[in-house]
Amino acid sequence: MTAMPTIVDDAFVQPADDRKLHKRRAIVIGSLGYSLVNFRLDLMRRFQENGYEVLALAAEIDPATAQILDRHGIRHREIPMQRTGTNPFQDLKTLRALVSELRSEKPDIVLTYTMKPIIYGSLAARIVGVGACFAMFTGLGYAFMEDAPRGRRRLVRDISIRLHRPALKRIKAAFCYNAADRRDIRRFRMIDDATPLYDVPGSGVDTVRFAPKPIPKDKMRFLFVGRLLRSKGLEVLAAAAALLRAEDLEFDVQVLGPRDSNPDAISDAQLADWQARGLLTYAGETDDVVPFLQSCGVFVLPTQLREGIPRSILEAMSCGRAVITTDAPGCGENVAHDECGLVVPRGDAASLAAAMRRFIQAPELAVSMGKAARARVCLHNDVHAVNGRLMRLMGIEDPLHAEFKPDIVEHKFRGEVECVST
Repeated sequence: MTAMPTIVDDAFVQPADDRKLHKRRAIVIGSLGYSLVNFRLDLMRRFQENGYEVLALAAEIDPATAQILDRHGIRHREIPMQRTGTNPFQDLKTLRALVSELRSEKPDIVLTYTMKPIIYGSLAARIVGVGACFAMFTGLGYAFMEDAPRGRRRLVRDISIRLHRPALKRIKAAFCYNAADRRDIRRFRMIDDATPLYDVPGSGVDTVRFAPKPIPKDKMRFLFVGRLLRSKGLEVLAAAAALLRAEDLEFDVQVLGPRDSNPDAISDAQLADWQARGLLTYAGETDDVVPFLQSCGVFVLPTQLREGIPRSILEAMSCGRAVITTDAPGCGENVAHDECGLVVPRGDAASLAAAMRRFIQAPELAVSMGKAARARVCLHNDVHAVNGRLMRLMGIEDPLHAEFKPDIVEHKFRGEVECVST
C-alpha cells in the first residue's frame, strides 16, 4: 500500500519510498536569464542533489548563462516576457508559453520568483494542474513603496494585487524576504489567508567564495555596487561626497555596476561630471565583485528603493565589510545599526555624509563592524542554510533533520571570521 503524505512543522513531505519511484521534475521560473545563475544556481543544484531533473525558464537567456546551466546539467528554455511592461497582449503570450511548457513537462514542483513569473507561472501551474507550486517574493518593489500611492503607482499596485489573487489561489506556500513585504502580502490578500507564508533570509550568499580579507590601511575607500540609477541613491552619494570634500577629508568613493537604459538611469554626462569633480570613480562593471569588496573599507548602498534583501549587502558583509545603507525596507534591518554598519534616512545626503565621516575619522570601526557583519551573515544568510530551509519547507528534504548552522571560528592570527559547516 502506498504511504500517505505527512505534514511536519508546516512543511509538505512525501514518504521516502514514494520519492524514489521515479525521476521527479522541478521547474524554476524567473524573469531574466542572468538571475538564474546569479541568484538560483545553488538552489537548482540542491534540487538535483535531491533527485530532481531541473528545467529553468526565463526571458533573455544569454549565451554565457546558457553555458553555465549546461555545465551543471540544468535544462533551460527562453520564454517571451516583457519584464517591465504592462501590455496585456504580451503578458498573454507569456502565459500561453508557460502553459505549453508545463503541459509538456508535467513537473512535480514549480517554483516562481519575481512579479511576472509569480503571476503567470503560478496561473499556468493552476491551469495545468501542477500539484505543488510555490511563489518566492523577492521584493514587491516600485508599486508598494508608499502606503498611500497616487496616480500611476496606485494603478500599478491595484493591478498587481488583482492579478496575484487568482493566480496564487492554489499555491502550496509562499516565501518572502522582509517584514514589509509580509505585511502587504497579507494586508492586500495577495495569497489566501490559509496559504502558508514563510520568512526566508534572502537568496543567501556563498560565504566561502565571499571571504574576508584585512581592510587596506591607506585612506578609507567606500564602494557602491549596483545599477547606475537615481533610485539606488547615486545622486545622494555624490552629494554626500561633495560635503566631505569640502572638509578636506581623505577618502575615495568607487562605483561599480552596469549602466542602464531605464528613464531613472544616471546619464553619462552626469557620471563624467562627478568624476571630473573628484566625487567618485566609476570602475565599470564586472563578473567578479569579490576583489572589489575585499579592497574597499566600507560598502555603501544609499538606495531609496524597497528592496527584498539586497544581495550586494550580504556579499559585502560576508567579505567582512561594514555597510552604510538606508532605512528602506529590506536594507536597514539586515545590517543592524551600530552593529554591522550604519543606517541612514533615505534621500538624506547630510546623514549619509555623517555616517561616512565616522568611518573616515575612526577606521577601526570598519574593522570591528566588519567582523560583526561577517558573523551575522554566516549565522543567518549562508546560501546552504537558506536553500536547506527552502527544501524542507517545500517538503523535499526531511524537516526532522537538524538545521544547517555554520559555526563561527575566529582565526587567532588574522582575526577573520570563517563559516564552517557542521
